[in-house]
Amino acid sequence: MDTNINKTINAGLLAYGMSGKVFHAPFLQAHSGFNLKAIVERSHKNAVNDYPNITSYNSVDELLNDTEIELVVINTPNNLHYEHSKAALTKHKHILVEKPFTATAVQAKELFELADSVGKQIFFYQNRRWDSDFIAVKKVIESGKLGKLVEVHMRYDRYRNVIGPKAFKENPIAASGLLYDLGPHLLDQVISLFGKPLSYHKILGKNRVGTLVDDYFSIQLSYPNSLQVFVTASMLVVNPQAGFVLHGINGSFIKQRTDIQEEQLLAGMKLTDPGYGVEPASKDGLLTTIDAEGHKTEEMIPSEVGSYLPLFEAVYQAINNNKPYPVTREDVLTQLEIIES
Repeated sequence: MDTNINKTINAGLLAYGMSGKVFHAPFLQAHSGFNLKAIVERSHKNAVNDYPNITSYNSVDELLNDTEIELVVINTPNNLHYEHSKAALTKHKHILVEKPFTATAVQAKELFELADSVGKQIFFYQNRRWDSDFIAVKKVIESGKLGKLVEVHMRYDRYRNVIGPKAFKENPIAASGLLYDLGPHLLDQVISLFGKPLSYHKILGKNRVGTLVDDYFSIQLSYPNSLQVFVTASMLVVNPQAGFVLHGINGSFIKQRTDIQEEQLLAGMKLTDPGYGVEPASKDGLLTTIDAEGHKTEEMIPSEVGSYLPLFEAVYQAINNNKPYPVTREDVLTQLEIIES
Protein backbone atom coordinates (compact mmCIF):
# COMPACT_ATOMS: atom_id res chain seq x y z
CA MET A 1 0.00 0.00 0.00
CA ASP A 2 1.44 3.33 -1.10
CA THR A 3 1.59 5.23 2.19
CA ASN A 4 4.09 7.55 3.78
CA ILE A 5 4.82 5.82 7.09
CA ASN A 6 6.38 9.03 8.45
CA LYS A 7 3.04 10.86 8.33
CA THR A 8 0.36 9.30 10.48
CA ILE A 9 -3.07 10.93 10.51
CA ASN A 10 -4.85 11.04 13.86
CA ALA A 11 -8.52 10.17 13.39
CA GLY A 12 -11.63 10.34 15.56
CA LEU A 13 -15.06 8.71 15.32
CA LEU A 14 -18.20 10.58 16.39
CA ALA A 15 -20.06 7.38 17.33
CA TYR A 16 -19.37 3.72 18.11
CA GLY A 17 -22.60 2.10 17.08
CA MET A 18 -22.79 -0.43 14.28
CA SER A 19 -21.27 1.83 11.63
CA GLY A 20 -18.35 2.91 13.80
CA LYS A 21 -17.65 -0.61 15.01
CA VAL A 22 -18.02 -2.27 11.59
CA PHE A 23 -17.37 0.20 8.79
CA HIS A 24 -14.77 2.59 10.20
CA ALA A 25 -12.77 1.55 13.25
CA PRO A 26 -11.39 -1.73 11.81
CA PHE A 27 -10.10 0.02 8.69
CA LEU A 28 -8.61 3.02 10.47
CA GLN A 29 -6.88 0.54 12.76
CA ALA A 30 -5.65 -1.67 9.90
CA HIS A 31 -4.30 1.16 7.72
CA SER A 32 -0.75 2.04 8.72
CA GLY A 33 -1.30 5.69 7.82
CA PHE A 34 -3.99 6.29 10.44
CA ASN A 35 -4.04 6.35 14.22
CA LEU A 36 -7.53 5.82 15.61
CA LYS A 37 -7.10 8.19 18.55
CA ALA A 38 -10.57 8.88 19.92
CA ILE A 39 -14.24 7.90 19.80
CA VAL A 40 -17.33 9.63 21.16
CA GLU A 41 -19.34 7.36 23.46
CA ARG A 42 -22.14 9.19 25.20
CA SER A 43 -23.27 6.37 27.48
CA HIS A 44 -21.77 2.89 27.19
CA LYS A 45 -17.97 2.82 27.06
CA ASN A 46 -17.35 -0.20 24.85
CA ALA A 47 -14.59 0.92 22.50
CA VAL A 48 -11.80 0.24 24.98
CA ASN A 49 -12.63 -3.46 24.79
CA ASP A 50 -11.69 -3.43 21.11
CA TYR A 51 -9.08 -0.66 21.16
CA PRO A 52 -7.35 -0.48 24.56
CA ASN A 53 -5.43 2.72 23.75
CA ILE A 54 -8.46 4.70 22.60
CA THR A 55 -9.62 7.94 24.22
CA SER A 56 -13.37 7.85 24.86
CA TYR A 57 -14.97 11.27 24.84
CA ASN A 58 -18.42 12.01 26.25
CA SER A 59 -19.44 14.51 23.59
CA VAL A 60 -18.80 15.61 20.02
CA ASP A 61 -17.46 18.96 21.26
CA GLU A 62 -14.83 17.22 23.40
CA LEU A 63 -13.52 15.26 20.43
CA LEU A 64 -13.55 18.30 18.12
CA ASN A 65 -11.57 20.26 20.71
CA ASP A 66 -8.79 17.65 20.59
CA THR A 67 -6.18 19.55 18.60
CA GLU A 68 -4.27 16.38 17.72
CA ILE A 69 -7.17 14.94 15.69
CA GLU A 70 -6.88 15.78 12.00
CA LEU A 71 -9.63 13.62 10.46
CA VAL A 72 -13.13 13.28 11.90
CA VAL A 73 -15.52 10.55 10.77
CA ILE A 74 -19.08 11.89 10.76
CA ASN A 75 -21.10 8.74 11.42
CA THR A 76 -23.90 10.23 13.50
CA PRO A 77 -27.62 10.09 12.52
CA ASN A 78 -28.47 11.43 9.05
CA ASN A 79 -30.14 14.61 10.30
CA LEU A 80 -26.97 15.61 12.19
CA HIS A 81 -24.47 15.23 9.32
CA TYR A 82 -24.66 18.89 8.27
CA GLU A 83 -24.40 20.21 11.83
CA HIS A 84 -21.48 17.98 12.80
CA SER A 85 -19.66 18.48 9.49
CA LYS A 86 -19.88 22.24 9.89
CA ALA A 87 -18.64 22.03 13.49
CA ALA A 88 -15.68 19.82 12.52
CA LEU A 89 -14.66 22.02 9.59
CA THR A 90 -14.89 25.10 11.83
CA LYS A 91 -12.39 23.34 14.11
CA HIS A 92 -10.11 22.87 11.06
CA LYS A 93 -10.54 19.11 10.69
CA HIS A 94 -10.76 17.05 7.52
CA ILE A 95 -14.02 15.11 7.49
CA LEU A 96 -15.17 11.72 6.19
CA VAL A 97 -18.97 11.79 6.08
CA GLU A 98 -21.35 8.86 5.83
CA LYS A 99 -24.25 8.90 3.41
CA PRO A 100 -26.33 10.91 2.97
CA PHE A 101 -23.75 13.69 3.01
CA THR A 102 -26.44 16.28 3.80
CA ALA A 103 -30.20 16.59 3.43
CA THR A 104 -29.98 19.24 0.71
CA ALA A 105 -27.67 20.45 -2.04
CA VAL A 106 -27.76 23.93 -0.49
CA GLN A 107 -26.26 22.54 2.72
CA ALA A 108 -23.66 20.62 0.72
CA LYS A 109 -22.54 23.71 -1.17
CA GLU A 110 -22.27 25.67 2.07
CA LEU A 111 -19.98 23.00 3.51
CA PHE A 112 -17.87 22.97 0.34
CA GLU A 113 -17.32 26.72 0.67
CA LEU A 114 -16.46 26.36 4.36
CA ALA A 115 -13.98 23.57 3.68
CA ASP A 116 -12.26 25.65 1.01
CA SER A 117 -12.10 28.67 3.32
CA VAL A 118 -10.35 26.72 6.09
CA GLY A 119 -8.19 24.64 3.75
CA LYS A 120 -9.62 21.27 4.73
CA GLN A 121 -10.99 18.38 2.67
CA ILE A 122 -14.37 16.66 2.64
CA PHE A 123 -14.54 12.94 1.86
CA PHE A 124 -17.76 11.08 1.12
CA TYR A 125 -18.10 7.60 2.58
CA GLN A 126 -19.60 5.84 -0.46
CA ASN A 127 -18.24 2.42 0.43
CA ARG A 128 -20.47 0.51 -2.00
CA ARG A 129 -18.10 1.43 -4.83
CA TRP A 130 -15.77 -1.13 -3.22
CA ASP A 131 -18.32 -3.94 -2.87
CA SER A 132 -17.22 -7.17 -4.54
CA ASP A 133 -20.49 -7.51 -6.46
CA PHE A 134 -20.32 -3.98 -7.85
CA ILE A 135 -16.67 -4.42 -8.84
CA ALA A 136 -17.72 -7.51 -10.82
CA VAL A 137 -20.43 -5.50 -12.58
CA LYS A 138 -17.99 -2.72 -13.40
CA LYS A 139 -15.45 -5.16 -14.86
CA VAL A 140 -18.08 -6.79 -17.08
CA ILE A 141 -19.15 -3.39 -18.42
CA GLU A 142 -15.54 -2.35 -19.03
CA SER A 143 -14.82 -5.64 -20.82
CA GLY A 144 -17.19 -4.60 -23.61
CA LYS A 145 -18.66 -8.11 -23.82
CA LEU A 146 -22.21 -6.80 -23.48
CA GLY A 147 -21.78 -4.33 -26.32
CA LYS A 148 -23.81 -1.13 -26.15
CA LEU A 149 -25.81 -1.15 -22.94
CA VAL A 150 -29.57 -0.90 -23.34
CA GLU A 151 -31.00 -1.38 -19.86
CA VAL A 152 -29.49 -1.59 -16.37
CA HIS A 153 -31.29 -2.48 -13.13
CA MET A 154 -29.83 -2.09 -9.64
CA ARG A 155 -31.83 -3.17 -6.59
CA TYR A 156 -31.49 -3.17 -2.82
CA ASP A 157 -34.14 -5.42 -1.28
CA ARG A 158 -34.94 -6.05 2.38
CA TYR A 159 -37.83 -7.42 4.34
CA ARG A 160 -38.61 -5.38 7.45
CA ASN A 161 -42.35 -4.99 7.79
CA VAL A 162 -42.29 -3.23 11.16
CA ILE A 163 -41.35 0.32 12.05
CA GLY A 164 -37.69 0.34 13.11
CA PRO A 165 -36.38 1.74 16.41
CA LYS A 166 -34.16 4.43 14.86
CA ALA A 167 -36.16 7.64 15.06
CA PHE A 168 -33.91 9.50 12.62
CA LYS A 169 -34.84 6.97 9.92
CA GLU A 170 -38.53 6.50 10.71
CA ASN A 171 -39.76 10.00 11.61
CA PRO A 172 -40.42 12.68 8.96
CA ILE A 173 -37.35 14.80 9.72
CA ALA A 174 -34.43 15.88 7.54
CA ALA A 175 -32.83 13.04 5.54
CA SER A 176 -35.17 10.29 6.82
CA GLY A 177 -36.84 7.50 4.89
CA LEU A 178 -35.57 4.76 2.60
CA LEU A 179 -34.63 7.11 -0.25
CA TYR A 180 -32.10 8.91 1.96
CA ASP A 181 -30.98 5.60 3.50
CA LEU A 182 -30.33 3.45 0.42
CA GLY A 183 -30.70 5.96 -2.40
CA PRO A 184 -27.17 7.34 -1.91
CA HIS A 185 -25.72 3.82 -2.29
CA LEU A 186 -27.55 2.98 -5.50
CA LEU A 187 -27.29 6.42 -7.08
CA ASP A 188 -23.58 6.70 -6.34
CA GLN A 189 -22.95 3.37 -8.04
CA VAL A 190 -24.88 4.54 -11.10
CA ILE A 191 -23.22 7.96 -11.18
CA SER A 192 -19.76 6.42 -10.82
CA LEU A 193 -20.45 4.29 -13.92
CA PHE A 194 -22.43 6.61 -16.15
CA GLY A 195 -22.18 10.15 -14.80
CA LYS A 196 -25.02 12.65 -14.58
CA PRO A 197 -28.26 11.52 -16.27
CA LEU A 198 -30.00 13.51 -18.96
CA SER A 199 -33.28 13.16 -17.06
CA TYR A 200 -34.87 11.09 -14.33
CA HIS A 201 -38.26 10.09 -12.94
CA LYS A 202 -38.80 9.09 -9.31
CA ILE A 203 -41.54 7.14 -7.53
CA LEU A 204 -41.87 6.88 -3.74
CA GLY A 205 -44.09 4.55 -1.72
CA LYS A 206 -45.27 4.09 1.86
CA ASN A 207 -46.36 0.48 2.39
CA ARG A 208 -45.71 -0.63 5.97
CA VAL A 209 -48.60 -0.21 8.40
CA GLY A 210 -48.13 3.05 10.26
CA THR A 211 -45.07 4.24 8.37
CA LEU A 212 -44.42 7.99 8.38
CA VAL A 213 -41.66 7.85 5.75
CA ASP A 214 -41.09 6.25 2.37
CA ASP A 215 -40.16 2.57 2.48
CA TYR A 216 -40.04 2.05 -1.30
CA PHE A 217 -38.54 3.98 -4.18
CA SER A 218 -37.83 3.48 -7.84
CA ILE A 219 -35.95 5.90 -10.08
CA GLN A 220 -35.59 5.75 -13.84
CA LEU A 221 -32.53 7.56 -15.18
CA SER A 222 -32.09 8.28 -18.87
CA TYR A 223 -28.61 8.52 -20.41
CA PRO A 224 -27.24 9.23 -23.89
CA ASN A 225 -27.43 6.49 -26.51
CA SER A 226 -30.87 5.42 -25.25
CA LEU A 227 -29.46 3.79 -22.11
CA GLN A 228 -32.09 3.43 -19.38
CA VAL A 229 -31.03 2.77 -15.78
CA PHE A 230 -33.46 1.78 -13.02
CA VAL A 231 -32.66 1.83 -9.30
CA THR A 232 -35.12 0.30 -6.84
CA ALA A 233 -35.23 -0.38 -3.11
CA SER A 234 -37.95 -1.83 -0.95
CA MET A 235 -38.35 -2.88 2.66
CA LEU A 236 -41.02 -5.43 1.76
CA VAL A 237 -39.35 -7.99 -0.50
CA VAL A 238 -39.48 -11.47 1.01
CA ASN A 239 -37.54 -13.04 -1.87
CA PRO A 240 -34.79 -10.57 -2.89
CA GLN A 241 -34.33 -10.12 -6.61
CA ALA A 242 -30.98 -9.98 -8.39
CA GLY A 243 -29.09 -6.89 -7.28
CA PHE A 244 -27.73 -6.19 -10.76
CA VAL A 245 -29.31 -6.98 -14.14
CA LEU A 246 -27.61 -5.59 -17.25
CA HIS A 247 -28.77 -5.98 -20.84
CA GLY A 248 -26.66 -5.00 -23.85
CA ILE A 249 -26.97 -5.64 -27.56
CA ASN A 250 -24.57 -8.60 -27.23
CA GLY A 251 -25.77 -10.18 -24.01
CA SER A 252 -26.90 -9.97 -20.40
CA PHE A 253 -25.26 -10.11 -16.98
CA ILE A 254 -27.10 -11.08 -13.81
CA LYS A 255 -25.51 -10.76 -10.39
CA GLN A 256 -26.89 -11.14 -6.88
CA ARG A 257 -26.08 -8.50 -4.28
CA THR A 258 -23.47 -10.63 -2.57
CA ASP A 259 -20.80 -8.47 -0.93
CA ILE A 260 -20.05 -10.25 2.33
CA GLN A 261 -17.96 -7.67 4.22
CA GLU A 262 -20.70 -6.27 6.45
CA GLU A 263 -21.86 -9.74 7.46
CA GLN A 264 -18.30 -10.84 8.21
CA LEU A 265 -17.41 -7.74 10.21
CA LEU A 266 -20.61 -8.02 12.25
CA ALA A 267 -19.61 -11.59 13.06
CA GLY A 268 -16.24 -10.37 14.34
CA MET A 269 -14.03 -11.44 11.44
CA LYS A 270 -10.74 -9.57 11.17
CA LEU A 271 -9.52 -7.90 7.99
CA THR A 272 -6.45 -10.14 8.12
CA ASP A 273 -8.52 -13.32 7.91
CA PRO A 274 -7.82 -15.04 4.55
CA GLY A 275 -11.56 -15.43 3.99
CA TYR A 276 -12.36 -11.76 4.47
CA GLY A 277 -14.27 -10.26 1.52
CA VAL A 278 -14.37 -13.57 -0.37
CA GLU A 279 -17.77 -14.43 -1.85
CA PRO A 280 -18.85 -18.08 -2.05
CA ALA A 281 -18.44 -19.48 -5.56
CA SER A 282 -22.17 -20.21 -5.66
CA LYS A 283 -22.75 -16.46 -5.87
CA ASP A 284 -20.83 -15.94 -9.13
CA GLY A 285 -22.55 -13.74 -11.72
CA LEU A 286 -23.95 -15.16 -14.96
CA LEU A 287 -22.79 -13.58 -18.22
CA THR A 288 -24.73 -14.71 -21.29
CA THR A 289 -23.55 -13.48 -24.69
CA ILE A 290 -24.71 -14.16 -28.23
CA ASP A 291 -22.62 -14.07 -31.40
CA ALA A 292 -23.48 -12.98 -34.92
CA GLU A 293 -24.76 -16.48 -35.76
CA GLY A 294 -27.08 -16.49 -32.75
CA HIS A 295 -25.06 -18.91 -30.63
CA LYS A 296 -25.33 -18.32 -26.88
CA THR A 297 -22.41 -18.66 -24.49
CA GLU A 298 -22.81 -18.75 -20.72
CA GLU A 299 -19.93 -17.80 -18.45
CA MET A 300 -19.80 -17.62 -14.66
CA ILE A 301 -18.03 -14.46 -13.51
CA PRO A 302 -16.42 -14.69 -10.04
CA SER A 303 -16.01 -11.58 -7.95
CA GLU A 304 -12.69 -10.29 -6.74
CA VAL A 305 -12.12 -9.95 -3.01
CA GLY A 306 -14.09 -7.05 -1.58
CA SER A 307 -12.45 -4.55 0.75
CA TYR A 308 -13.23 -1.05 1.94
CA LEU A 309 -9.58 -0.46 2.78
CA PRO A 310 -8.93 1.24 -0.62
CA LEU A 311 -11.45 3.93 0.38
CA PHE A 312 -9.36 4.77 3.42
CA GLU A 313 -6.21 4.62 1.30
CA ALA A 314 -7.80 7.18 -1.02
CA VAL A 315 -8.54 9.45 1.96
CA TYR A 316 -4.95 9.06 3.15
CA GLN A 317 -3.48 9.88 -0.25
CA ALA A 318 -5.73 12.90 -0.68
CA ILE A 319 -4.71 14.38 2.67
CA ASN A 320 -1.00 13.57 2.43
CA ASN A 321 -0.30 13.80 -1.29
CA ASN A 322 -3.24 15.81 -2.71
CA LYS A 323 -4.34 12.91 -4.90
CA PRO A 324 -7.93 13.24 -6.18
CA TYR A 325 -10.53 11.41 -4.12
CA PRO A 326 -12.68 9.19 -6.39
CA VAL A 327 -16.08 10.40 -5.11
CA THR A 328 -16.33 14.01 -6.26
CA ARG A 329 -18.40 16.95 -5.11
CA GLU A 330 -20.18 16.90 -8.47
CA ASP A 331 -21.11 13.25 -7.91
CA VAL A 332 -22.69 14.10 -4.56
CA LEU A 333 -24.51 17.17 -5.85
CA THR A 334 -26.01 15.08 -8.67
CA GLN A 335 -27.09 12.47 -6.13
CA LEU A 336 -28.71 15.07 -3.86
CA GLU A 337 -30.45 16.78 -6.79
CA ILE A 338 -32.16 13.50 -7.67
CA ILE A 339 -33.03 12.63 -4.07
CA GLU A 340 -34.44 16.10 -3.34
CA SER A 341 -36.47 16.39 -6.54
